[in-house]
Amino acid sequence: MDHDNVKLYYGKVLKSSEDLKTSACCTADAMPAHLRPLAAKIHPEVSAKYYGCGLVHPSELSGRRVLDLGAGSGRDAYMLAQLVGEAGEIVGVDMTDEQLDVARRHVDWHAREFGYPKPNARFLQGYIERLGELGLEPRSFDVIVSNCVINLSIDKAAVLKGAFDLLKPGGELYFSDVYADRRLNVDLAKDPELYGECLGGALYWNDFLSLAKAAGFLDPRLVTSRPLDVTNDAIRKKLGAAQFFSATYRLFKLDGLEPACEDYGQAVIYKGTVPEEPDIFVLDGHHHIEKGRIFPVCGNTWRMLAETRFAPHFQFVGDFRTHFGIFPGCGTSIPFTAADDPNGTSGACC
Repeated sequence: MDHDNVKLYYGKVLKSSEDLKTSACCTADAMPAHLRPLAAKIHPEVSAKYYGCGLVHPSELSGRRVLDLGAGSGRDAYMLAQLVGEAGEIVGVDMTDEQLDVARRHVDWHAREFGYPKPNARFLQGYIERLGELGLEPRSFDVIVSNCVINLSIDKAAVLKGAFDLLKPGGELYFSDVYADRRLNVDLAKDPELYGECLGGALYWNDFLSLAKAAGFLDPRLVTSRPLDVTNDAIRKKLGAAQFFSATYRLFKLDGLEPACEDYGQAVIYKGTVPEEPDIFVLDGHHHIEKGRIFPVCGNTWRMLAETRFAPHFQFVGDFRTHFGIFPGCGTSIPFTAADDPNGTSGACC
């Protein structure tokens, strides 16, 4: 599969999200109710040309600089533009002419709709495997997001390394994508339909984890996952017994994270001050941190909160002076099936 085939599928074959033959290009969760009013402020043409569902939306984005990989028609970028506010900035990257034309056509319209004195979103044409060629300043983004696009890339390792280089220290790549329970036959990646439907390019879970760590994201955290039910008979036949999952990961740019969950006797207390999460802060599938409760954490989790944009929202107990061994209950299972992981959660800790 090459760029031209992906451009053809998303620029010519698909006319709207109704043309998709599977739900693989959807995020793991439906859009929360508090974000739906934001969708009402998106230009109808932008929404019509959006080929997915849900929204990749990490919390605490106000005033942040965010990069959207595979921005398409700009639906997600314009949603996030409302979350970062006029003091923040959204930069969208896409390679498809038809999609970019739609996104760029409505930049000023959205600024007026949001009540901003000037646009806070812009769109660049380019390949997400070549982020270094776009003239973006290294270490300048707080957050990078992507909504079911990295699986379409022909060089996923390059995407992850490029994202790592553009993030500030303590920044994060937060994205939803499609994963497989095995390494897929190479012929599947050559099928334009399977690739365009976000299945032919899906990574095997363990291969993704290896690529992420090699790029510098040392402790990938799985936020949510759900199995994908491929109901199109012709597509299901091509895929054989392979099973697929939609999952959301967060990858932090933090030097020195350890390969396992080490116990230093640390804990955190959530203040309840992240606007989107007043009662429970969700770091990942294993860390739902209730406001006001002393919550024991491993060293890596402590750093993911203490050395990132989330630090002001927590009290921190302990340090790294005394090591107590592996963190109790540490596990690294991957949710290949719902039976293996009925809560649909997994990750590197606790």
